[in-house]
Amino acid sequence: MRRLYQAVTVAASPDAGLGFRILLDGKPVRTPAKNVLELPTRPCADAVAAEWAAQREHIDPATMPLTRIVSSAVDGVRGREGEVREAIGKYVASDLLCYRASGPLPLIRRQTDLWDPVLAWGRDALGVPLVVTTGVMPVRQSETARTALAHTLAEHDPFTLTALYVMTTLTGSALLALAHAHGQLSLEEAWAAAHVDEDWQISQWGEDAEAAARRERRFVEVASASNLLRLVANAT
Repeated sequence: MRRLYQAVTVAASPDAGLGFRILLDGKPVRTPAKNVLELPTRPCADAVAAEWAAQREHIDPATMPLTRIVSSAVDGVRGREGEVREAIGKYVASDLLCYRASGPLPLIRRQTDLWDPVLAWGRDALGVPLVVTTGVMPVRQSETARTALAHTLAEHDPFTLTALYVMTTLTGSALLALAHAHGQLSLEEAWAAAHVDEDWQISQWGEDAEAAARRERRFVEVASASNLLRLVANAT
């Protein structure tokens, strides 16, 4: 798609309380579902506007990850928050951190070092006690854990819920996503924790180029989700 606009600006929404819009030659940006893109904070709107301003002769969606994720929040999450919270909550039963290797010992130690502190934080700070098992057979988690996670997710708006959903699905762990959202883990720490098993395999057998490219693309999405969390939290 050719770039047909010249000026990219940010303006407060004419509807009080709806935040900020990105304007292309004075016209509001719309999502793929044709909704006006309303963003909750000025820093978030400025960051999305910067993606639009950086486009050259042709618009390349691959260079606009933040625009894609906020559009998903407007089109797919706003008004369906309950469904998204439920989808994230299902990871209580299959959270990556709960399923441990039976060997070799260096891998077990690496999982313990990176995963146990996050599980302890989830238990103590969020009231989400998760049971750990060895192998891949499903383990049943307590109703207490499911209820506490639902309570935690209820605090999040459509934009932060979208970010959490992206991080959860790409890391395989709702706890890793929440630990990052609450400042317990940096993006790099959360990403490393999500790839303990994969990195172990790479250390033993080497890295496949196609898998590396796929992992890089996934990291771009996770980084955009992390950025969205920061931009929504920063209201000034």
